[in-house]
Amino acid sequence: MTEPTLRVENLHTHFFTRQGVVKAVEDVSFSVAPGKILGLVGESGSGKSVTGYSIMGLVDPPGRRVAGRILLGGDDLCAMTSEQMRSVRGRRIAMIFQDPMMTLNPVLRIDTQMIEAIRAHTSVSRVVARERARDALAQVGISAPEERLLAYPHQFSGGMRQRVAIAIALLNKPELIIADEPTTALDVTIQAQILFEMQTLARDSGTALIWITHDLSVIAGLADEICVMYAGRIVEQGTVDAVLDAPLHPYTHGLIDSVPSRGRRGEPLRQIPGMAPSLLDPAQGCAFRERCSRADSACIDQPALSIPIAGRQLRCFHPMPSAAIA
Repeated sequence: MTEPTLRVENLHTHFFTRQGVVKAVEDVSFSVAPGKILGLVGESGSGKSVTGYSIMGLVDPPGRRVAGRILLGGDDLCAMTSEQMRSVRGRRIAMIFQDPMMTLNPVLRIDTQMIEAIRAHTSVSRVVARERARDALAQVGISAPEERLLAYPHQFSGGMRQRVAIAIALLNKPELIIADEPTTALDVTIQAQILFEMQTLARDSGTALIWITHDLSVIAGLADEICVMYAGRIVEQGTVDAVLDAPLHPYTHGLIDSVPSRGRRGEPLRQIPGMAPSLLDPAQGCAFRERCSRADSACIDQPALSIPIAGRQLRCFHPMPSAAIA
């Protein structure tokens, strides 16, 4: 059996504010195998991005990882010093942000930024680094890459800037790429192209990929496995086909049910009632119980992660009737 590229075990990330402790990530565990794509989905504020930043070691004060292990090829990232993490970021792990201008310096040419990213981790000449930068731009579908290297970020469209950000993530052939909603602001045509390129990258190079999004339609056509997050915890986990075809957790069912469908043309969208809970002072027990039609007195306790079906994990006392597929 192939050893996973990344294994996250019981991760807790908290923010220590004046108002109290915000438990943004609570007891999160998952793994990603080489060449596989894992989707992290959920509403805004569910802890998806903080999970990604925790893996990268980019959680700034007052936040910090307070418990758990993050194993990259056997190396515990939580035990590394800041200097050791700097050598890992960009070389073994790369991140693609939602806004490419978080990656790109607006006053530096593209070649300057890409060459610097290569030479920060590899002892090569500027000529060799420039060739690698040019090849990376070509790999993500940018035409005339030699000319584009001389451009500044403001001379690119939003989709092209995102392609450059992806190319920078690929420069040092990382073992793992974390993509934090990188296609949210792009039109559907460009989005489809980038999703195809990322799938091809994972399949051909063996790079593991974590794709963070709230868009289930993206995950359906991209990921191999899916983790559904709510209020900082993973509430359901499994293969993407199994989870989306037969959701067991009421929250997962609500997310799928709220997606516009051709089969319900003209009908109002089915929304999940209520709002996501505050992580500053969460209610006791299951965080979803105030919004769940299946909740009862048992939900005052926090449900443990169970395995109701082979290959599935669930955190719920009252799974949906689709559990009958077992």
